[in-house]
Amino acid sequence: MKTMELPKTYDPKKVEDKIYKLWQKSGFFNPNNLPGKRKKPFTIIMPPTNANGSLHAGHALVMTIEDIMTRYKRMAGFKTLWLPGLDHAGFETQVVYEKQLEKQGRSRFQMPKEQLYKEIRDFTEKNKKNITGQIKKMGASCDWSREKYTLDKDVVKIVCQTFKQLFDEGLAYKGNKIVNWCPKHQTSLSDLETTDITQKDKFYYLKYGPFTIATARPETKFGDKYVVVHPNDKRYKNFKNGQKIELEWLNGPVIATVIKDNIVDMDFGTGAMTITPWHDPVDFEISRRHNLEKEQIIDFSGRLLPIASEFAGMKITEARPKIVEKLKAKGLLVKVDENYSHTVKTCYKCGAIIEPQIKEQWFIKMKPLAQTAIKAINSNKIKFIPDRFKKISLHWLNNIIDWNISRQIVWGIRIPAWECGCGQNLVELKKPIKCPNCGSKELTPTTDVFDTWFSSGQWPFATLLSSGRSVSKDFKTFYPTSIMETAGELIFFWVCRMIMLGLYKTGEIPFKTVYLHGLVLDTHGQKMSKSKGNVINPLDITEKYGTDALRIGLVIGNTPGTPLALDENRIRGYKNFANKIWNASRFVLLNLADFKPGAKPKLTKKDETILKNLKVFTCQTTNLMDDLKFYAAGEKIYHYFWHTFADKIIEEQKPRLAGPDKKNRQASQELLLEILQTTLKLLHPFMPFITEEIYQKLPIKNKKECLMIEEWPK
Repeated sequence: MKTMELPKTYDPKKVEDKIYKLWQKSGFFNPNNLPGKRKKPFTIIMPPTNANGSLHAGHALVMTIEDIMTRYKRMAGFKTLWLPGLDHAGFETQVVYEKQLEKQGRSRFQMPKEQLYKEIRDFTEKNKKNITGQIKKMGASCDWSREKYTLDKDVVKIVCQTFKQLFDEGLAYKGNKIVNWCPKHQTSLSDLETTDITQKDKFYYLKYGPFTIATARPETKFGDKYVVVHPNDKRYKNFKNGQKIELEWLNGPVIATVIKDNIVDMDFGTGAMTITPWHDPVDFEISRRHNLEKEQIIDFSGRLLPIASEFAGMKITEARPKIVEKLKAKGLLVKVDENYSHTVKTCYKCGAIIEPQIKEQWFIKMKPLAQTAIKAINSNKIKFIPDRFKKISLHWLNNIIDWNISRQIVWGIRIPAWECGCGQNLVELKKPIKCPNCGSKELTPTTDVFDTWFSSGQWPFATLLSSGRSVSKDFKTFYPTSIMETAGELIFFWVCRMIMLGLYKTGEIPFKTVYLHGLVLDTHGQKMSKSKGNVINPLDITEKYGTDALRIGLVIGNTPGTPLALDENRIRGYKNFANKIWNASRFVLLNLADFKPGAKPKLTKKDETILKNLKVFTCQTTNLMDDLKFYAAGEKIYHYFWHTFADKIIEEQKPRLAGPDKKNRQASQELLLEILQTTLKLLHPFMPFITEEIYQKLPIKNKKECLMIEEWPK
């Protein structure tokens, strides 16, 4: 068999595109094309990448870890499917596009909705092609023939069917409740889409008749006509629940009502508080329990309404000091605490302070769904890596609240709901002919779209049910999936919701294992952000050092659930490792010119000991791979190849290869080739490009079309 020589140096730029084309042409990314009888499936559904930008370092880690899992299981004989996909990413994508509009001096509020939708669609279509190319650059061996998008018609149909089923079973409803409202983007957000920040504000103590109340938001006080105290607070024992009190307030005399409620913290402030039910969740609950009136003070743009009298139309920050001056002039300002530290909710995308508002929205009752998920998790049907995320998930599920799934944006899947003038809400996949309540044909479709997490929460089963193949075959073969690998920060946003919706829709868990990686940080351990200027583009790194160096650099030492500081020097070091692999392989190949595959020369006892040790090492590595300890397996292979194979074994074999004894030379060749092909197989999931390129040159019998489908060594 002719031995093919390797060039003197390894150039990733000349190899990677060529090798990826080889893999794609082979068709082995598709599990249906894999050789041999593969009955046991292994399935990963790729977390759908947002179609609104480029891959970042976190994406590079996702692609690397999932490709390692996929390549290992494929070589281990599984019917392996890694299904790729992209996410329209509703609110996040619209925010990205709105920033582009701002730079152009345009606003989405001045555009027809149809035009905005079309522009965002065109924007994402360009990004989809770009991101798909970048995923391929990372060496992802996913089945592109099954690629899905959250706005594919068949996926949208499944998402809407799930919503209708929830509605028909009384789990989805439309309600007038208090929601998180972003005044900048003019949409409601779920609790998970807000960020709590701690900030210092002034804390104002105000005279409210016989009471002193305290607030950081005097601008909300115009409509306050209820004062709430704890029923056990001795300071207010002479006041009766429901008692009316006439007092002077911001816009003149008001009649206030005393309310006694256990929710009041007697140790906070003065133990007495007025409530603004329209603009505070706690106040809203008090008003709901006591059937109190609610009045809007601030509009949806963050400006004061006419109830604020001379301050109407002002923004909150502009009006606040002027309102305080009015309170002071009326003798209602008691004192001011200049350094009040408190928690404030902000929009997780733009940082605008959330203004709670009462608004009619679509909600899902989460407790029934959560109970099913809790039962599955407690029964250990789903394994969490790291294990601490099991406890974290259960705590959230046990304290879950109803989920607001309405978004007042253009980009997304429209909620399939219609409203009738009689007050009836209809949920149908197609527009109803008439209202079943009153017979009217004048039905108005909602303009709201689903929270993007509602559609992506159905991702595991929606992708397999809509894969374009036989529903029964693909879904039955690959569902439940084997592993969901994603970022730990998505445990509530996405993972728990997939568990709940998967169980609800299919009756089965969507995945057997949840593998959660940590954040990828910059060199100094800081979170990457464009504002900090510390964002690391993974493709810039691969351009300099090759994809294999980045991949193994992202994995070695990177334990699940812990942050990783991405240091370029670290990747440079693994580029040196790639060169070591190349040079060692080149040396072996250069000494195989007269090698005869299948000759089976007699090995020395030392040779047999080396191969026995290789087998032990292989078993240890395999155990680590099975335990999903890729960070340890990669390091183990790294040290064996460099320090045992390259530095010791090859050096010890040089005299045998150069000596006059042909049989001894053949034994040495057999030994080196056996170790080389074994270590290439072990390295392949981590460094697929260089290992495939070398494998193609090996003079071995029964060589497969690709290293990618070689059997994992035993």
